[in-house]
Amino acid sequence: ADRPVIIFFDEVPILVTRILKGTNQRPTPEGRQEADRFVSWLRANALAHSGRVRQVITGSIGLEPLLRKVGLSATINHCHPFHLGAWDSPTAVACLNALAAGVDLSFEPQAAERVTELLGYCVPFHIQVFFDNLKQECRHRGTSGITASFVDEVYRTRMLSVRGHADLSHLEERLKLAFERETHQLALEFLTEAAVTGRLTAQAIRILSTGIQPPEGTSIPEIVREILEVLEHDGYLERRDDGYRFCSNLLRDWWKSRFETFFIPASERGAAQ
Repeated sequence: ADRPVIIFFDEVPILVTRILKGTNQRPTPEGRQEADRFVSWLRANALAHSGRVRQVITGSIGLEPLLRKVGLSATINHCHPFHLGAWDSPTAVACLNALAAGVDLSFEPQAAERVTELLGYCVPFHIQVFFDNLKQECRHRGTSGITASFVDEVYRTRMLSVRGHADLSHLEERLKLAFERETHQLALEFLTEAAVTGRLTAQAIRILSTGIQPPEGTSIPEIVREILEVLEHDGYLERRDDGYRFCSNLLRDWWKSRFETFFIPASERGAAQ
C-alpha cells in the first residue's frame, strides 16, 4: 500500500478463549499451544511491518488477563492498551440535545442531565439506546417535549426491561467466556452482591467464597484475585474506599432486577452461620 494501513481485529479475546478451552470449558495444553501460535503470529507481523501496518485488537473481554492466566502475557508486550472510557456529562448532554434536534424533539430543563444521572457511566452506546427509547415513547404518546419525570418513567419501564437489551445480556453471557465453570458462579455472586447491597466488601467476599472448591492447582485467594481483576478490567466494577461498586448505574439496576429475587446477601448468610 502507498500509505499506512490500520487493521482492526475485533473480539480477539473471545477467539483466543475458544482456542484455549476444550470440551470441558477448561484450558488444555493443546489449546494453549495453538493460542500461543496465534498471538505470536500477530506479534511477529506487527513487528515485521511496524510503521506501515498498525494492528488494533479489540474485544468485549480483556485479552491481557486471559493470556496472563495461561502464562502467555509476554506475547502481547508489544501492544499498548487504550481504554475507551465513558463520556463526561456535558458531552453526553450535548449529544442528547443534538439527537433530539435531529428528530424534532426537545429536552426540557434538567431532563437531559437526568439521563446522565440515571446512567451514571455515560457509555456512548447506552446514551443512544436511552434516547431511542425516549424517542419511541414520544412517538407512541404523540408528544415532542421530554421532561425529567418522563425520563425517569422510560428508564424504569423500558431501559430496565429484559426486552431488547442484547447488549446488557451480552455483559452477563460473556462472563462464561472469561471464567471457568467453577469461578463463573462466584463471579455472578460477587456482581449480584454489589447490585443488591450497593457494594462488594472484603467481608462479603470472604463469606461468598466459603465452601468454593477451587480448580486443581489453585487456591481460593487466587480465584478471588482473578475474578476481581477481570471484573475491574472489563468495566463491571470499580474499586472504592468502601469496596467494589458497579461503574454503570444502568448495569447495576438491570442486574439487580434480574437476579435479586433468589439472592441471599452475604450479611444474611454470615448471620445464619
